[in-house]
Amino acid sequence: MTGLTQAIGAYAASAPQAPPDDLLPLLRGAFIDTLGTMVAGREEPAVTLLRAQLAERGSTAAEASVLLGAERAHAADAALVNGTAAHALDYDDVALGGHPSTVLVPAILAEAERIGASGARAMAAYLVGYEVWAELIAREPDPLHEKGWHPTAVFGTVGAAAALAALHGLDASRAAQAVALAGSLAGGLVANFGSMTKPLHAGRAAASAVEAVRLAARGFTASSDAMEHHAGFLAALSPKGRVDRDAPARLGEALRIRETGLNVKRYPMCYATHRTIDGVLELVARHDLRAADVAAVEAHIGVTQASMLRNHAPRTGLEAKFSLEFAVASAVMARRVGLAELTDGFVTQPEVRALFPKLRITTRDTRCPLEPAFAETDRVLLHTTRGDVLDSGEIRFPRGAAQNPLEETELHAKFADCTRGWNGGGALLDQLARLETLPAIATLGGGRV
Repeated sequence: MTGLTQAIGAYAASAPQAPPDDLLPLLRGAFIDTLGTMVAGREEPAVTLLRAQLAERGSTAAEASVLLGAERAHAADAALVNGTAAHALDYDDVALGGHPSTVLVPAILAEAERIGASGARAMAAYLVGYEVWAELIAREPDPLHEKGWHPTAVFGTVGAAAALAALHGLDASRAAQAVALAGSLAGGLVANFGSMTKPLHAGRAAASAVEAVRLAARGFTASSDAMEHHAGFLAALSPKGRVDRDAPARLGEALRIRETGLNVKRYPMCYATHRTIDGVLELVARHDLRAADVAAVEAHIGVTQASMLRNHAPRTGLEAKFSLEFAVASAVMARRVGLAELTDGFVTQPEVRALFPKLRITTRDTRCPLEPAFAETDRVLLHTTRGDVLDSGEIRFPRGAAQNPLEETELHAKFADCTRGWNGGGALLDQLARLETLPAIATLGGGRV
């Protein structure tokens, strides 16, 4: 029986050069949402500091554009900056226990630009990366977050390497080597959530995938069973050692992206907050509540969700992204949780901070079969100063989830909000809306390369 590492290599090597027609809207959406959040995050401190670091060490390569501008860099460095920017606001899409597009899209765009690949080939490569990521996470019954691993950083590195192996047309042997090599370049800790290092996880995963594939293409070797070995990738990550290292790969059968899709964020917050935000916003709007009307809020969420939301009294917009206290306070105070609220100034307002102690978090042990890091449902109970208890009911899928999707107009509106003040947003959206017909990825953003 072919081992998992070799099966992934064979899958990447045999992938079609264009995606199925029925998946084009979903894949376009992934690129639209990722480039929108990338532009929105371009001036975040994590991105500014990273670019300064790269400029200090210098680079003679000019292979791919950085943040869709005139600046060019080595493809790995472009993927590093672009992936970090796309994840800097925590506004990018979610699936498979992490953030697939914020790793896959920057890695693919950087290398597609370098080798002159088309939009259709880039979309097909994305599909390979998603499916490999899905194959790996399906083998693990326990959430990696509970052991401290960030799935975006670890599964993303390997998935992106498979995507780039397909993009480059590597043969099965070298594609497997690239995947095995990527396994040793993967890493990222949940303890760094709420800091600049979390978005760096995404950028580093994209950059590491570029390096792994280019090394493998040169003949750099790695173990042929690095994924499934008893001391390999899956076993090393597994929280309780229950990972399935032996089952035959399902790659090439029914596409898992049709089952799980992508969840597009309505709020620039950790996805673990979104169902609670939906519940609070709905109750506040329906009963026309003000902050003074709220005596207490009970949020019933999953154990792993609660562990991710570690900042109970945030002082900055970055910390607030991982604070359910802030999420509830913003939903009550501003009746929205958007980019305008995720600022240090708003977070530190006394009226906002006064709401933090009113939240009580209760955990539940159920697991969502689609997102095992989450409870099957969340629930909000809002206690008013009048003595009423308002109940959101069980919330299964937040707005923007694959099962409760945004309309295309809503996705485009989010893109417009993300690119506001950036010259070229409308033209870029037009290109992305017909990405499969684009003859060369290098022309994205008006060809400002």
